[in-house]
Amino acid sequence: MPAVRRSTAPSQPAQPATTRSTSAQAISLSKARQDNAREIAEDYVEAIADLITLTGEARVVDLARTLGVTHVTVSRTITRLQRQGFVRSEPYRSIFLTESGAALARDCKSRHETVTAFLRALGVRRETAERDAEGIEHHVSDETLAAFLKFLHSQG
Repeated sequence: MPAVRRSTAPSQPAQPATTRSTSAQAISLSKARQDNAREIAEDYVEAIADLITLTGEARVVDLARTLGVTHVTVSRTITRLQRQGFVRSEPYRSIFLTESGAALARDCKSRHETVTAFLRALGVRRETAERDAEGIEHHVSDETLAAFLKFLHSQG
């Protein structure tokens, strides 16, 4: 029987069946990071608005507890939200929403309520609808949200 000769060249990593170009992947990842940053901004302004409504103020410690993050994370995010024009804050003081921050908070709350109501109309339990709406509200398109509202109004 003849000897089987094996290659001594180092094996090459398997290439995926389909590959995206580096620039397409970079664009995709950049958009994902932007979407994530927008979602975080929306969660923060909504939480700030809720805290102000409930307690009259929003403090870093209260936001950290509400959002389940550290006070360092809250401080860094508040700095970013200040640069974006959504909040204003001074060291050791409460956090306040700017006009654009308050408008974003109202929009987020409305989206959340619409998604929750839609899921409840489909028969989803309240706790599950609230939890699911928290993720869906950030990603649902205006067209789909309008369809949710149309459905809800048709249910009377």
